[in-house]
Amino acid sequence: MEGDNPRSTAKVGGHPLHPLLIPFPIVSFIGAFVTDVMWMTGREEGWATASNWLLGVGLATALLAAITGFIDYLGDERVRRIGAASRHMIANLAVVVLETVNIILRLAGGHERIGGAGIWLSALSVAILAYSGWLGGELVYRHGIGVRTPDAAPVPGRDRKFSRDRR
Repeated sequence: MEGDNPRSTAKVGGHPLHPLLIPFPIVSFIGAFVTDVMWMTGREEGWATASNWLLGVGLATALLAAITGFIDYLGDERVRRIGAASRHMIANLAVVVLETVNIILRLAGGHERIGGAGIWLSALSVAILAYSGWLGGELVYRHGIGVRTPDAAPVPGRDRKFSRDRR
């Protein structure tokens, strides 16, 4: 139990899953932008291939992060009342839509699409991710979503203090 804080409902062993999963799509989408820039500087095919792989991995892992985020969003009514939670979700969905369009354009039109819409879609996605990450930080650090307070009830077998007191 998190105490008075809004709770994360997608968790294992008391640990929220959403914060565990979000680094994967973030790094993948930022990496796709970096490899797009590298492709633009030398037109080496390896960079374009790397971008496509990074977009694919980013989209697959974003799906997992989105599922756990949506479970958290629906799992505690207090989370839904926080405006930043809705903005965070919408921003992340926008990134997924942009990057889905991005990879479809690339797969249909070849590497030259990177130099057109591709790099702009990647750059816009990274900018939206920065905004969404700021909102995610606000949800944890300002609103305490999924953060257990020191006065919350201990969890048997997981909390050291509880285990020591029971010996």
